[in-house]
Formats: sequence, C-alpha cells, structure tokens
Amino acid sequence: MPPGLPASEPAPASVVADGAALSEQQAERVREILRAYPVAVQLGERFQAAGFTLALVGGSVRDALLGRLGNDLDFTTDARPQEILKLVKGWGEAVWDVGIAFGTVGVRKHDLQIEITTYRSELYDRNSRKPEVSFGDTIAEDLVRRDFTVNAMAVKLPEVEFVDPHRGLVDLAAGVLRTPGTPEASFSDDPLRMLRAARFAAQLDFEVAPEVVAAMTDMADRIEIVSAERIQGELNKLLLSAHPRKGLTLLVDTGLADRVMPELPALRLERDEHHRHKDVYEHTLTVLEQAIDLESTGAGDGKPDLTLRLAALLHDIGKPRTRRFEPGGGVSFHHHELVGAKMTKKRLRELKYSNELIADVSRLVELHLRFHGYGTGEWTDSAVRRYVRDAGPLLDRLHKLTRSDCTTRNKKKAAALSRSYDGLEQRIGQLQEQEELDAIRPDLNGDQIMALLGIKPGREVGEAYKFLLELRLEHGPLGEEAASEALRQWWDEKRHA
Repeated sequence: MPPGLPASEPAPASVVADGAALSEQQAERVREILRAYPVAVQLGERFQAAGFTLALVGGSVRDALLGRLGNDLDFTTDARPQEILKLVKGWGEAVWDVGIAFGTVGVRKHDLQIEITTYRSELYDRNSRKPEVSFGDTIAEDLVRRDFTVNAMAVKLPEVEFVDPHRGLVDLAAGVLRTPGTPEASFSDDPLRMLRAARFAAQLDFEVAPEVVAAMTDMADRIEIVSAERIQGELNKLLLSAHPRKGLTLLVDTGLADRVMPELPALRLERDEHHRHKDVYEHTLTVLEQAIDLESTGAGDGKPDLTLRLAALLHDIGKPRTRRFEPGGGVSFHHHELVGAKMTKKRLRELKYSNELIADVSRLVELHLRFHGYGTGEWTDSAVRRYVRDAGPLLDRLHKLTRSDCTTRNKKKAAALSRSYDGLEQRIGQLQEQEELDAIRPDLNGDQIMALLGIKPGREVGEAYKFLLELRLEHGPLGEEAASEALRQWWDEKRHA
C-alpha cells in the first residue's frame, strides 16, 4: 500500500465531489500543493476571468495525494489551444506550442514546468501509428479517456473542488491500477497504455488489476502500431523507476516484451552455465537490481543510470544463440558477449536510441566478461592498462556491471570474486597514480611523429601512432627520447621490410 494513504474508508472530507471523499490528511495534501505552487490558483483565476474552466489533473493530483510534490504541473481546460496561448502569453516566462496539435501548450513560470491541455479524447485507427485527437467540452469527457483511475482525478481551480468520478481515490489507497472504462476500450484508444501500466507498476509499486492484465495479454499485438519513439520513452521511465523488475516481469508475462524487446523473454528458456539460477532471465533481473544498488558507489551520484541499467538488462542476450550442450551434461555460451553486443546494437537501433547510448551499452555488453580472465591477479600491468583503455570513460560503469554479474548463492565463491575485483581496482588505482592511466596516449603526438619521420598526414601517421600506443600500453611511459628512438627503429624496419 502506498505510504500515508488510509487502509480503511476515507474519513469525512472537507472537499467532496462526485461521491468521492477526501480524508482531512488528503485534503491537506491538495491544499499543500496549492500553497507550494500559488501560480496554480493564479492560473485558475486567469482562466475563470476569461470565461473558461481549469483543473489540476492526472499525475499532479495523484502525486499530491501520495505526498510527493514535484515541479511539473498538468492542467486541463475547456479552452481551445489558441485560446490557451492567448491566456498564458505575457503571464508565463516562456511558452512553447510543440504539442498544440494534440491540444497541449507548455509554459514555464518560475521553476515550474506547466502543461495545459484542452479537454480531449484520442482514438487510434487499427492500422495507424498516430492518434486522432478530438476536443471535448466537459471535464467528465476528459477524465474518462485517462489511462488509469488514479490518473483520472482533478482539482478544479480556483474554487479547489476535488473531482473523482471513477473512484481513483479508492484505487490509490489500495495501490491498484484500473482503467476508468473497460481496459479493452482504453487500450484500443491508445495501445501505449499497456506499457504505461507496466511503467506505473514499476514507478509506484502498484498492482495491476487482473482484468487489466488479461486485456494486456489478449491485446499485446496492438502495441505494434505504436511508434518506436513512444515505446522507448515508456521503457526508459520503467527502467529508471524504483522497481523495474515489477514492470519488466509484467511485460514478459503478458507477451508485450515479445513485441518490444523479444530478447528478454527469450532468456527464460536458457539455464546459465553455473546452474545456479532457475534461468538466465531470473539471473538478468537480479543483475539489474544489483547494478541499481551500486549506482551511488564509485563515480556515481546515486541517480538512476539508464546506460548501466540497459547494459545489465541486455548483458546476456547473446546466450540463447550461443548455447552449446557439452559432453557430460554441461552447457556453454562461448563468445555470447560478442554476439550479445551485436544484438544490443540492433535492438537499441530499432528502438531509436541515440548513437552514443547504443555505442556505450553495446560496449559494456561486449566487455562484461573480460574480468574473468583476471583470475586471482594473473594479469600483467600491460593487461590492466588494456582493460582500462578498452573501457575508456565507461570504466566506472564496467566495474559496477561486472560486480553485479555475480549472482551465485555460494557465499565463499562470491566473496572470492569480490576480493579478486577489489584487487583489480586497487591495481588500476595504483597505475593511475603512476601513469595517469585514464588518459593513455603515446609519448609523441601526431605533429611530433610527422616532424620526426618527415611525413605528411595520412595512413602512415596512424600506423606510427598505433605503434607508440602499443609500446605505451606494454611498458608504461617511455619519455620523449626513448619513444623517438623506438619510432625511428620501427620506421627503418618498416621501410626496408
């Protein structure tokens, strides 16, 4: 149950509408958000003076009742988009209309990000990726088209009248996600709401009503008409939530993951090579949770790290394609990290992620097994340098991913792996102090190479640079004189080969 909400029927309220009653504590929370953000009442007065209605709505009301004030406020109104623009220009410090085709106008006032949307409904044609938007005239029309009852509550302004025609307050107290109408109708209107159910379950730690889960399962194929960009947005919010396992499990169990990230449910059939987990799917969810626990360590600031979380989720997706049954009953997954890195690139491209994020996540997937060659410290300093060079700016995330990948229940083995990685990190730290390892460069730069060898920019400069970098990795800093002598010798041998 969400903290701070009553387990029993709400007490008599100071604000009543549509048969819903707020407890005094809940009414005080609504008043609190209006005290914290007096611009909400000011905006209500501005719209009322112009002959329009305005209400705080959706997540803003839900979060206020949960005691979670934020800087984003959502409003709904009977004013049409062009009328909204006229009312907020000169009042807001900045106004944007990128969503005006869908009835939404954005406003910045002080530190608040405000969105004001005309009463509306949306309907997807069965074969269309874009919704048809129609504007409404009453708040009742607007609230019934909302995704879930806990998001279908409103506070009319400036009179501060609570509106809850779909018993969202009851569902909020119970921690349950239901749709205002039938889930089939809701998901037909916008199939993305099926992903939003999983996302809200993960964000709020709510349960999804059985009839909603059944509709998600029956209608999973409808998600295919939704654009990759919108799907990515919901996946990101789910992964960055407090309880991503809950949302991911729902996506897998309903079959939605088969349409948006099929590599994840495919892991359910694959036992890992140590036979320590029910399957690689469960191992993956555990790795994700352990990676989240490490986000505040090392160079992390404790904020959710999408790159790390995606790498944890996808690190073993190459296992199904590389599974081999060995003599004696064993199972191997040779080179699954390389196969997985390629699969990661493909999946993230299809979900329209940025090139930078794709490169970082796939690189982490590729490198996540590298540490296992370290043993109990057998690596040379050269190998340690290469590990750091290959990880580059991802080194801190690679540390966290590698540590998270240990999910064995054998405490002795887990402790040994942890000690071994502690040793590697200590060696990296020592070398960094000695050599500024995280900025490894040859002892000579490109200009020096060209001057020394008497050559112009081109392929040979790159080859010389690579030769000096290998020397640097193998032997550490040489100094300009020794590096110059080594380069001359390499150049002579190359020319007379």
